[in-house]
Amino acid sequence: MRIEENSKSTKIEELYNVLKKFEKNIKATLTHFAKVSKKDYFYELCYCLLTPATQAKNAEAVVHYLKKTNFYERGYDPTEILRGSVFKNVRIYIRFHNQKAKRLLLARKNWKVIENILETPISAKEKREELVKYTNGFGYKEASHFLRNIGYKGLAVLDRHILKNMQYFGVISSIPNVGSRKNYLYVEELFFDFARFLGLEPETLDLLLWAKETGYVGK
Repeated sequence: MRIEENSKSTKIEELYNVLKKFEKNIKATLTHFAKVSKKDYFYELCYCLLTPATQAKNAEAVVHYLKKTNFYERGYDPTEILRGSVFKNVRIYIRFHNQKAKRLLLARKNWKVIENILETPISAKEKREELVKYTNGFGYKEASHFLRNIGYKGLAVLDRHILKNMQYFGVISSIPNVGSRKNYLYVEELFFDFARFLGLEPETLDLLLWAKETGYVGK
């Protein structure tokens, strides 16, 4: 890592300036995560199954429609919704919609198992391990994303925006493949080191780097 070297440059100053701009929104978003109702956990899971390779706003629109039409209670085939066929005058599309529709149905079928994992008194990292094992479509990034979005802390969501910025700030020399457990956990520790260096909670740094890259605080 070249954190110390980069701290002497304008890059760190740039990041703190972004923090000043988005700090209130970041705090509000983290507060929202902590207050997500348990009855909405299933739909947060759906959101995290939909977001890979898909724009967040499209995933949010689809999840809103799934909730409105009681997808969990009814268990209908959501393929046409993911394809965007039900939306008028707006372009909504979920990439790999056929595969993701199947994953949503499997998540619904296995929800009691997933719910039991969440209720078990184990650490967030242990819950992540179980979610990866029992949720079709979840790797470490998606499981971390889901847990973060329902208020858990101490996990890193290593998506492309985060990895790109870790490289930009010299935390990593190149963007790694974090598909394996070993690589994910290794890069996650580097992310935690960077957060400690900056004096920020990992969850704050996560949303901060996302905001720096996209111009808004997302989820």
